[in-house]
Amino acid sequence: MEELTKTEEKIMQALWSMGKGFVKDIIERLDEEPRPPYTTISSIVRILESKGFVTHKAYGKTHEYYPAISRDEYRKSTYQRMMKQYFDNKTSSLLSFLVSEKKLSRKDIDELKKFIDQQSRS
Repeated sequence: MEELTKTEEKIMQALWSMGKGFVKDIIERLDEEPRPPYTTISSIVRILESKGFVTHKAYGKTHEYYPAISRDEYRKSTYQRMMKQYFDNKTSSLLSFLVSEKKLSRKDIDELKKFIDQQSRS
C-alpha cells in the first residue's frame, strides 16, 4: 500500500472519522486556519481516489466520498513499513528503542509483560 502525504493523511483522517462526506464536509473537519481552498481539497481527494484510498457516489455533479480502505488497514501498512525501514522487522528493536528513549513508563512495561504472558498462554 502506498504511503500518504501529510495532507492526504489529514484528509483521510477526516473521512475515517466521518465515514463519508462531501468536499465541504472534509474542509470543515480540517484543523487549519485559514481553511484550504475547495479546489485544493477536491484535487487531493481525486488523487486519493486514483490511489485507491477513496471512492465516491455521484449525485449529478456533486460527489460524496467514502474511504475505500479502513483506518486499521492503513495503520497496519504504516506499521509494517516503519518496522521494515527503521527496526529491521524486529519487534525487539522497536521495544528497545521505546525503552531507551524513555517512551515506556514502568507501568507501560508491566502492562506489556502482562499482555505478553496472556498471549503466550493462549
